[in-house]
Order: sequence, then structure tokens, then C-alpha cells
Amino acid sequence: MNTLQQVLVHMRAGDWREAHNLVQSDDSLLAAWLHGILHIQEGDLEDAEYWYGKADRHFRSRGTLDEELARLEAELENH
Repeated sequence: MNTLQQVLVHMRAGDWREAHNLVQSDDSLLAAWLHGILHIQEGDLEDAEYWYGKADRHFRSRGTLDEELARLEAELENH
């Protein structure tokens, strides 16, 4: 299991602190996107928008939390 998959496991378990710790150790675009999704889940939309920008993604045209997670997981499978 790679780091971003581990982040997803912690995120789904509600362990946001560990998810944050792990996602910050990865400087990829996918990690920035996942970091943004994590902030959406926490309700911190200002930081989420920042991380979407770092991921080169459009925050305002994003999908629902579930849609974003599904898209990210599909991207992870392709890498």
C-alpha cells in the first residue's frame, strides 16, 4: 500500500490527524489534491481551495466529496 492509499484508509476511519501527517510527506500533485479533499471533509474550504490550486485543479468546479474520492482513487490505480 502506498502513502496515498494509507492516507485514504486514515481519512475513512476519521483519523484526520494521521491522514494529514502522511499526506504532507508526499509532494506530488495527487497528494496535493488528496490534501484538498481532506480539508473538504473537515469543512475547511479555504485550505481546500489552496491545496486544489497546488494540485492544478479547479476547486469551484469540483464534484461532491464522494465523486472527488472516486476520481482520485481512479487516478491512483492508473499510477
